[in-house]
Order: sequence, then structure tokens, then C-alpha cells
Amino acid sequence: MEFQLSDYNLLLAVPLIPLMGYVVQIFFGKFLPRKGDWLMTLGMFVVMCITIYMFAKAVTAHGGFFHESLAEGGPTFGWLYQSADKEASLNLVAGILYEPLGAALLMVVGVVSFFVHLFSMGYMHGDRRYHIFFANISLFTFAMLGLVLSDNILFLFIFWELMGLMSYLLIGHFSHDPGSHRITHAAAACKKAFLTTRVGDTCLLFGMAIFYYHFETFRFTELWAMAQEAVAANGGEYPAWMTVGGLFLFGGTVGKSAQFPLHIWLPDAMEGPTPVAAMIPAATLGAAGVFLLGRIFPLLSPEVLGVVIAVGAFTALFAATIGCTVNDIKGVLAYSTISQLGFMVAAIGTGGLGLIAGLYHMVTHAFFKACLFLSAGSVIHGCHHEQDMRKMGGLRKKMPITFAAMLICTLAISGMPLFSGFYSKDRILASAFESTFQMFRGANAFAIVGLACAAALTTFYMFRLIFMTFFGEPRDQHIHDHAHESPLPMTVSLLVLAAFGLFGGHVWITGGGWNPHHTWFTHMVSVETLYPGIDLNAMNMIQVSEHNAHLGHSFGLYTSIGVLSLGLFMAVQMYLRGKIDPARVTARLGEVYIAARDKYYIDEVVNATVIKGTMVLAKTQRWVDENIVDGFVLSVGRVSKGAGFLAAWFDKRIVDGLVNLVGALTQSFGSVLRLFQTGRIQQYASFAVAGGLLAAAFLILV
Repeated sequence: MEFQLSDYNLLLAVPLIPLMGYVVQIFFGKFLPRKGDWLMTLGMFVVMCITIYMFAKAVTAHGGFFHESLAEGGPTFGWLYQSADKEASLNLVAGILYEPLGAALLMVVGVVSFFVHLFSMGYMHGDRRYHIFFANISLFTFAMLGLVLSDNILFLFIFWELMGLMSYLLIGHFSHDPGSHRITHAAAACKKAFLTTRVGDTCLLFGMAIFYYHFETFRFTELWAMAQEAVAANGGEYPAWMTVGGLFLFGGTVGKSAQFPLHIWLPDAMEGPTPVAAMIPAATLGAAGVFLLGRIFPLLSPEVLGVVIAVGAFTALFAATIGCTVNDIKGVLAYSTISQLGFMVAAIGTGGLGLIAGLYHMVTHAFFKACLFLSAGSVIHGCHHEQDMRKMGGLRKKMPITFAAMLICTLAISGMPLFSGFYSKDRILASAFESTFQMFRGANAFAIVGLACAAALTTFYMFRLIFMTFFGEPRDQHIHDHAHESPLPMTVSLLVLAAFGLFGGHVWITGGGWNPHHTWFTHMVSVETLYPGIDLNAMNMIQVSEHNAHLGHSFGLYTSIGVLSLGLFMAVQMYLRGKIDPARVTARLGEVYIAARDKYYIDEVVNATVIKGTMVLAKTQRWVDENIVDGFVLSVGRVSKGAGFLAAWFDKRIVDGLVNLVGALTQSFGSVLRLFQTGRIQQYASFAVAGGLLAAAFLILV
């Protein structure tokens, strides 16, 4: 199957539709029927249809046209030519890169975005800035779609930054609403998210500059090829500068995908509307960092990948422990998202099939986590905006559709067999075992323990959420009496996304019957189709033997089932059957539980160091500016003023005095001369006679 020009035109339409929708909505949405929500939702429906159609073509092609697509590229345009000779000139080129990973993620973003728009029609109804919300979420979608399609890291960075701006506006949506009781929290949350992710973005920018300095290109395909050449020229080892550049590039992922220690923005992002929570962590902003790792994987040295594994595994375990202590229903999902993003990052770091498993989990997680967030929004909507699970209970009869959708996706995220999350999470655990068996490294061994414990805790806190919210007796009768199922647009969105949570992992299109290990994603995405012509085994990927692969898969499968059973058993005993009192457990844990409940005081440490340090630095700079810089400037001004007074006195007294003296003397002489120069003839005759007499007298006397 070949990629035709019409296919590229369809791909160009994908980001352009929400962009044009944003322009119409921001200027005219306030005056349209229903404030334009139908227009934005209809546009996203068209985008979803296009992405599904293109995805179907990609799957049935079995990677056939991808090699040609990667080699020849799509329509491109260049600008900033450095000389008149465009053939020889260095140039920045932008274009479309549509390959298996891009095809999968583009479809995910299209589907999730449409159902988030549809859900928002019911959830955001009555909001004072309703039309602004739909405009902003449409532009946010445009940025993510553009990021996925970018064939170079420069344009990816541009869309990356646009996503950061739109996340700031969406998280702070209620901060502009005078009637909202969360105005202060929303304002602080959006600033925190924006500034925290800027740290990672700055690192990414430095990394881009390092690689551009050496390779003089931003295009992914050229970067991959040049990286392979650089490693080969260095005797099969990554040059030191590539390790440094790779660490900076990974910093972008740490910021956007909320990895420790830059994870602190994501829980606060829950101050935004619930549909925003479904978009930002699940399908777009959080996934963008993982997607970046997939794009730059050939540029990362083994040393960088060791850091990637350690950071991802630690983040997964760290966030999971906090998730067990949170009572806010959206807060549980926030820390769950941080933990799952850690799973993806750690898996990609292991290389080999772990790379595919991490990217696969990014796709399956987008569906079931979006459904979980929207289900939480449905609960909040039905309980009159109550988010504390301790005040809920017994809601499964009041909200049966929401309960069913949330239960399905809880089973998926827990790794229950036959649900989508099982196929990706099981593969992640297996990749950790495989890489450790093949070549023991501390980071890989830590990943086995960390990810296994995080998986058990994931099952525990997710079923804790289910049991506290939907089972047992109502703990607040007023909330229970007024609880109700959400309107049709919201429940339809939940059911469709729940179906993806159930079937999204093992729908097979390859023929040949049921094969649980050969999913649609592994059929479509492989190392060969991701990086055609690149020999990763000679660069940074550990080649796993068949024996170690089989052994790793067995250990991964048994571990996955074991931790699932353990987490579910503990949740049932504590929150469903009541055999174990949670209060006694927390009391036994003592300071450990308190530290986890207080999020290990990371925010306090950041406030005490970064925030206060920044404030001290700012106050110091202000003092220096006011007392040193301004003092010097004022001193110069005073000296100049004094010199000006002296110059004015000298000019007025000396220079002007001399000029005035000359004028006065001239005037005096003129006054005397005027006595003799009257113009009267009689006077002149008198002077002549007098003069003659004086002359005669002088002569006589002489």
C-alpha cells in the first residue's frame, strides 16, 4: 500500500480543523447557538473519523508504506535559507512524519479528544466561560495533533510549548470566574504547572541545541542516521556529548510526563475542570513526554537509559504509595497517572521489547485513564461537586453506568487478564526481567522490584476508590439522596471509552486466530518500523536471547498475576469486607503513613528551597537594583546636576559677564558719540567755528 498525496492532505486537515474551530469559537462562539459547543464537537468528530480511517490503512498496510514514507517523507517546506544556493544551503525543513507510532497515537488523541468534547457538553453546561473553555480545549487538541505529526524536533518543540500555554489556561479556567469558590487554588495551580514544566522545557531546548550544533539538523530521520554514524565512528560507544545532550532531552520528558522531582504540578492540575484532567494527564500532555522518548530513543546512550529506568521506576513506586493515602477521587487518579507514566518511562529505558511495551502502555493508558477521569467527573457531577470519597458510598445503584465504566477501567489499569492494561503492563514487567537476565544492571533490578510493588499498590488504591465510592452504606445521606446518573452525552462517552479499556489491548486484525501475545500494536509497531535502517543493537539496545526472553516473559506474567491478586485481596479485606481496619493499619505505619499522606513533603521542600530561594534572590536583586545600580545612577545624576550648576554659573557670570561688559562699553562709547553726531548743521557749524578759534589760539600761543 502506498501513501498518496490525498492521504497527506487528510493528515494536514487533522490539526487544521481544531485550529480553525478555535478561531471561530474565540471570536464568535459567544453568539452561536449553545455558545458553539456543537461546532467544536462536530469538528472533533470529523477529526476522529479521519484518524481512525488513516489508522485502519496503517494497520492493514502492516508497515509496508512506512518504510517508503520515512525514506521519502511527506510534503515539506523550507525557510531561513542561509545562502542564495538553496541546494547547498543549510535549512530548516518542516514536514509530516506518519509512521506506526504516530498513526497509533494520532488515533488515540482523535478518539479521546472527541469524547472529552462530548462529555464537556454535559459537564460544563452552565459555566460562565463556556465558550472560552471549548475554544481553549480545541486549541490544546490542535497542539497535540501537530506534535504527533511533526517530522522534526523543532516543530515538536513549538507545539510542545503551545500545549504548555493551553494547559495553563485550562487548568486555571476557574481562576477567571468570579463566582467560583476555587479561584485562588486554580490560579496557583496553573502557575505551578506552567513554571514547573518550563524547567523540563528549558532542558529540552538545551538538548536540542547540543544535537543541532553537532548534526546541523532537526529532522528525526536524519538525527537517527547521524547518531548511528557518530556511534560507529566512536568505536561503537556513544560520545560524551551525546550522553549530556540525551540527559537534557530526557529532562523534557521529566517535566511534561511528571516524573520525579518535577511531578508536583500534576496533582495540582486537578483544580481545572474534570474534562481537562482527562485530556492533560491521560491522552496529551502527559503522553507527550513518553512520545518524545520514543522519537529520540536512538539518540540516548546506555548511560542515559539507565537514568531513564531509575527515574521511571522510582516515580512509579513513589506516586503509588501516595495514591494509597489520598481521599479526593480526582487526586487518586492524579497520582495514579504519575505512577503509570513512570511505568512507561522505565519500560522505554529497558530497550528491546520494553520500548514497544512502554509505547503500547501509553496508548492503552490513554483510553482507560481518560475514562477513569471522566467517570470521576460523572461522580462529582452526580454528587453536586463533592470529591471526597469518605462522604460517598453505595453509589453503584444510583449511578450504574458510571460504576460499570469505572469498574471496567479499574480492572484494565490493574492489569486484569483480557483487559487492555494487562497486555501492556505484563509486557513492561517482562521487559524488566528480560533486560536484567540478559545483562544485570542496578537500574534494571530496581525496576523489577519498584514496578512490581507499584503494580500491587495500583490495584489496591484503585479498588479502594471503587469500594469507597460505590460499595457499602452511604456515609453522607444528603449526598446519596441527591446523587443521580449523568446526562446522555456524558454516559455515552464513558461507555465508548470503557469499551476501549476492555477491548483496546487485544483486538487482533492479523488473522490466524487468537494470539494474546501478538496484539494489534505489536503487529503494527516494531523497532524496524519505528527506526528503519537503524541498527539499535549496535547502539543502545540490549539484544535479548530467546532463552532470557522466554524466562522474562514467564516471570513477568507470574509477577503480574501475583501482584494483582495481592493488591485486590488487600483492598477487599480492608474496604469491602472490613476484615482489616484501615485506621489500625495507618496507626501501625505511623510516620511512614503520615509522610506518604503529606506527599513526602516534596512541596514543602520546594517551597523552602526553590520558591523561597527565588524570592530571596529576587529581593536581593531588587536591593542591588535600588541601592547599587539605582544608587550609582542617582550619584551620576547628582554629579551631573552639580556640574550643570557650575557650568550654568560660569556661563552666566563669566562668559555672559564678559559679553555684557563688551556690550556696555560699546553702548557707552556710542552714547558719547551720539552727542556729536546729531545731524544738525547749525551744531556742526558751531563746532567748526569753535574748533577754528581753538586752533588759532593754539597757534598764537605757540
